[in-house]
Amino acid sequence: MTTGVFIDGAAGTTGLEIGERLAGRDDLSLIVLDEARRKDAAARAEALNDADIAILCLPDAAAREAVALIRGATRVIDASSAHRVAAGWTYGFAELGFDVAAARRVSNPGCYPSGFLAFIAPMVRAGLIPADWPLTVNAVSGYSGGGKALIERVEGDTTLAFRSYGFALDHKHVPEMQRHAGLAHPPVFAPSVTRAFRGMIVEVPLPLAALPARPSRAAILDVLHRQFAGAPLVRVHDTVPAELLIVVDAAPTDRLDLYVATDTAGTQARLVAVLDNLGKGAAGAAVQNLNLMAGVDPLTGLVV
Repeated sequence: MTTGVFIDGAAGTTGLEIGERLAGRDDLSLIVLDEARRKDAAARAEALNDADIAILCLPDAAAREAVALIRGATRVIDASSAHRVAAGWTYGFAELGFDVAAARRVSNPGCYPSGFLAFIAPMVRAGLIPADWPLTVNAVSGYSGGGKALIERVEGDTTLAFRSYGFALDHKHVPEMQRHAGLAHPPVFAPSVTRAFRGMIVEVPLPLAALPARPSRAAILDVLHRQFAGAPLVRVHDTVPAELLIVVDAAPTDRLDLYVATDTAGTQARLVAVLDNLGKGAAGAAVQNLNLMAGVDPLTGLVV
């Protein structure tokens, strides 16, 4: 028996990436609307309700509208940020202990939060970081994460090399960082974009000597290794290279790589996550969640 899947927003960047990962699978039956019908509300409603699992690759408002169109038993994976802290939704980061397989409504994690939470959620739970600690997170992403408008802007202006933004300190990813890390205060988030289509580096600096637990590098790595034991998409590295790069023409990947760098005295740390903003940060995570919900190997169709 196959699982019926409808990608609402299949023509967008994330939708196209999901479609590529699902291509050729005989365990799924894709419901596809032609160009003339994909924006027709009645056709979308029919497809949403005919599907076993719907994947929403839409702006936030449109994602909420799509959910409202569902009248039956269709399960949902929402790749927008509309439901990441909403009641009744399961956060789609299974490696952090969220029960995606049994969920009816799954909110795909944001790209930046995926790197942040991979470090901070386990460390807060383990008591290495107090829940009320003032955290900062610095990150740089490929420009594909900004959607159609930013893609057109960057590709149409060859002088644009780097973009720092979010200066109102109200980025839409901050609430999910705070909620799912169990923090008392929102982190200070400094996002930026570079002139590469895909790729992402997320970094959290930590003054280890100032933390009440004064955690060592070995203690941090132990927490991370225990959290992600048996998680093939998340790699905790025991060593740190001299440099970590975002490559302009990088191939897609659905991995998340974690590095812990400290000074010689062990008084400071840089927690650095490297991922593909379109992979584990978007489409790859959605397909992993689809696999879990459909009861198949979570790695099916993914780029490991």
